[in-house]
Amino acid sequence: MQANRQLGAVLAFVAGAINAGGFLAVQRYTSHMTGVVSAIADDLVLGQLLLAAAGLMSLAFFMAGAMTTAILTNWARRRAMHSEYALSLLLEAVLLLLFGLVGANLHFWTEFLLPSTVLLLCFLMGLQNAVVTKISRAEIRTTHMTGVITDLGIELGRLIYWNRGGAGAHGLVRADRPRLRLLAGILSLFFAGGIVGALAFKNFGFSATVPVALLLIVMAALPLMDDISEHVR
Repeated sequence: MQANRQLGAVLAFVAGAINAGGFLAVQRYTSHMTGVVSAIADDLVLGQLLLAAAGLMSLAFFMAGAMTTAILTNWARRRAMHSEYALSLLLEAVLLLLFGLVGANLHFWTEFLLPSTVLLLCFLMGLQNAVVTKISRAEIRTTHMTGVITDLGIELGRLIYWNRGGAGAHGLVRADRPRLRLLAGILSLFFAGGIVGALAFKNFGFSATVPVALLLIVMAALPLMDDISEHVR
């Protein structure tokens, strides 16, 4: 469990970097679907059918990313593989490199590549969010902070609650301190990843995706090597 939480924390940093760098690349955030769904509703009411269709495509690709993680994870789990989550991380690394390659040529075919890049980022974010959701058993998310900040506020409320008059009928109100530290860490790493991602993209352009992809490959390598060595034996 501790290792899974550490993995979730690292992936929060990765998500922050991709989200911030991706915004500088395509001028929109692709990690949270709340705004996308609201925009679809607005566009339909305003008669902006093309924009509504684009929003639906973004939603569909985010969902397809989550579906892909579920398929890969369950496929590996049924075969008792060590790389239960590593397959999705490896795919995310490949997609990041593809994003960097496509983005580097964005100025040549903007009308075609810009929508493709947005959809690729949506798929990638859905993929990653589903990885952390499955790792943490839906306890945490890493690609959007609304739920994390809400849960953090709840735990802080419990932390400062004054248990006047003893335990009472329902017991003492106590904060879950390990969860509080986890949520604070996730939020901090997402923010730090956003700063690093934005600075890296600003200074190095789309080549900034390479070190992030390499980090994901390193994280996926050990369980994949374990599976390969067992298969060879």
